[in-house]
Amino acid sequence: MQIHEFSGEEYEQSVRECFFPVIARTHPDFRGRVELQELDETVLLTRAHWGGPMQAARTDRMIAKTSTDHLILFCLYLGGNAHVHQHDRFAEVATFSGVMSETRSPWELVTPTGSRVLSMHFFREMLPLRTDEITEACARRVDPTTPAMQLLSGYLGRLWEVAEDLTASQRLDAGRAAIDLLAMTLRNVAPSVPGGEASASVLLDMMRMHVRDHLSDPHLRVEELARRHHVSVSRVYTLFERMGTTPGAYLRQQRLLTARAMLSEPRYARFAISRIAAAVGFLDLSTFERAFRRQYGITPAGWRREHLDSGPLQ
Repeated sequence: MQIHEFSGEEYEQSVRECFFPVIARTHPDFRGRVELQELDETVLLTRAHWGGPMQAARTDRMIAKTSTDHLILFCLYLGGNAHVHQHDRFAEVATFSGVMSETRSPWELVTPTGSRVLSMHFFREMLPLRTDEITEACARRVDPTTPAMQLLSGYLGRLWEVAEDLTASQRLDAGRAAIDLLAMTLRNVAPSVPGGEASASVLLDMMRMHVRDHLSDPHLRVEELARRHHVSVSRVYTLFERMGTTPGAYLRQQRLLTARAMLSEPRYARFAISRIAAAVGFLDLSTFERAFRRQYGITPAGWRREHLDSGPLQ
């Protein structure tokens, strides 16, 4: 766990390090604290507390100058209240309610009092909703009394408590589960978007689960997904377009994410790289190494050396 404590003058730098660049205004006696739990390089949990009023904004100019236009921030307010402005909408958020924002468009946050917030921060493409559905869900208050929100808030709270005791692969799975719960919650928040029928969402969720459960099958292809779920190949492509990806790209992403988690996990330290590649469905080691390097900018062996104290068998 990482901990950042800051004054009002240090707030902008702290937010830049923990989340993304903003312009902030605080009172002279403002104090804050942020604790970070990294579930994976793509998913971050934070717990923040600050005393006194605060205002933060992300402008068009800042968006143009930074590369963080593909991030999502979901905040669960445990104390205090806030006003969030994005996409010409204002959300008034009170204790135990939540709100989502995205970094690709201007955003403003105003907290008239001190606040305590549990947040989840992740890449936009990981949320299994269409681009228009994500935009429609931003800056909308999530009612804490709905069953879906109660389930999500309870899960995030418990995940924060146990995250440090989980293995790398367990943290990866837990982060995915949290994002899936968020998607389920948001479907009841945003106005319905044409083409977003519930049956399609359920079918897509089933396909994504099937992919994650069968990563070791090197013969898993889009044709197999279509056959097992009794739909056409074109229907499978249409469903994955809701996430802004293709079935093949999603399968490759999940294989590489799982391989990366295994390479970071001490209990797999004596596994040969080729064994890990086979465990996530790559029959050819060189193909796996090329895909891994293209995705993460480092070889599997290099990643393992950086994330384990002792070198593994090759």
